[in-house]
Amino acid sequence: MTGPEFPPGFLWGAATASYQVEGGVGEGGRGPSIWDTFAAADGKVLGGATGDVACDHYHRYPEDIGLLADLGLNAYRFSVAWPRVMPDGRTKSAAGLGFYDRLVDELLSRDVVPVLTLYHWDLPQALEDDGGWPERDTASRFADYAVAVHDALGDRVNQWTTVNEPFCAAFLGYGSGVHAPGVQDYDTALVAAHHLLLAHGLATRALTEQARPGHEFSLALNFAPAIPDGDTPAHREAARKFDGIHNRFFLDPVLGKGYPEDVVADVEHHGGRFAAAVRDGDTDVIAAAIDWLGVNYYAPARVTPLEDPVGPSNCPLPGLRGLDVLPAPPPLTAFGWEQSPGTLTELLRWIDERSGGLPLIVAENGASFVDEVVDRRVRDHDRVHYFAEHLEAVHDAIRGGADVRGYFAWSLLDNFEWAMGYTQRFGLVHVDFDTQRRTVKDSGRYLGRVAKANALGAPPDGVGDAGA
Repeated sequence: MTGPEFPPGFLWGAATASYQVEGGVGEGGRGPSIWDTFAAADGKVLGGATGDVACDHYHRYPEDIGLLADLGLNAYRFSVAWPRVMPDGRTKSAAGLGFYDRLVDELLSRDVVPVLTLYHWDLPQALEDDGGWPERDTASRFADYAVAVHDALGDRVNQWTTVNEPFCAAFLGYGSGVHAPGVQDYDTALVAAHHLLLAHGLATRALTEQARPGHEFSLALNFAPAIPDGDTPAHREAARKFDGIHNRFFLDPVLGKGYPEDVVADVEHHGGRFAAAVRDGDTDVIAAAIDWLGVNYYAPARVTPLEDPVGPSNCPLPGLRGLDVLPAPPPLTAFGWEQSPGTLTELLRWIDERSGGLPLIVAENGASFVDEVVDRRVRDHDRVHYFAEHLEAVHDAIRGGADVRGYFAWSLLDNFEWAMGYTQRFGLVHVDFDTQRRTVKDSGRYLGRVAKANALGAPPDGVGDAGA
């Protein structure tokens, strides 16, 4: 029995990121990335973990793609490691490109659509040594890199995403410093954010000029809708501030609206380097036409105003004063994130309205839970229900008029979860990191069953009996 159907041609997939799964950091001529450097530093990653081996996807990609295809998923969103393709950030590596050449061929041989992301946070260390994302030239180097990858794979890859979550790369990498490269300076983070968006625009323009029929271009933004704990003017102002820096600061320039004036005013006290970094014509470049927007969603943010309108916030984001982010209400994931599927419906409808009907793909959605491994079966009842509820939320958005064309679970594999090391498991497939043994979880079977039917399925409680 199946329920309401999704649109014809809907993409059903799972996502990964190069540093989180590949391993092989010293193979094929790959150069070091900022995450290699960051993870090697004492105290930066929980448990001293690194991505040196990760899921060994560099060697095991045929097995992993086979698991995805056998589940019935029809798309794989992966990222290319810039330091594998250009070890110094500038010079092409035939060996590095060769790995992705083989990966794409393997996907196509299994009738899986490759959805390629050019940047998922692993900047070549050589470019960081030259200034990294706070340096404008890095955006130009990114455009060169994008063209090099497109030259190698554009005959077989149609779906191209430039940058994944510039919010995280800028504000966590250069603001709070909890991600690589570990810089703690809000003004620097704002400049990095602008250059990441500029890199997206420059790359999109360059790729569009040499696009083949069927090529589509995008970027993926992570959204955290702000929910105030009251409806006073102060509460609405707190929500405005959080929404501005987390969501509209990145979305509006991509949509051709420029940087929101209220957010620019919110961040003026950080020193002014951001305003100086935005040159004439930059916002036109950032607004380069895209074919769809990747929407990454995990949880909303609950906010409350402070009595002092310019008092320091407990949330380490640029421009946030006069508000705090509240503890998330249950039910929570193992990461401590709120489960709020209805917020995803509202978010997709809001983006649809704000963008004038731009096609959307849920490029990441998923949850970390503690898996129960019993007799070579991975029971993850909580994750199954998480997917069931969030898929229903996506369908509700489609029914409400949003043009949503795909859904990608985060993640295909349990992997290196950035600063949390290997303590958080998001995968559809369980990975024993000591043996690299893969075991499909109940949630993977459930999502595969929905994908095969292209429809919401029966209640997922009996998923373990449904087979793969």
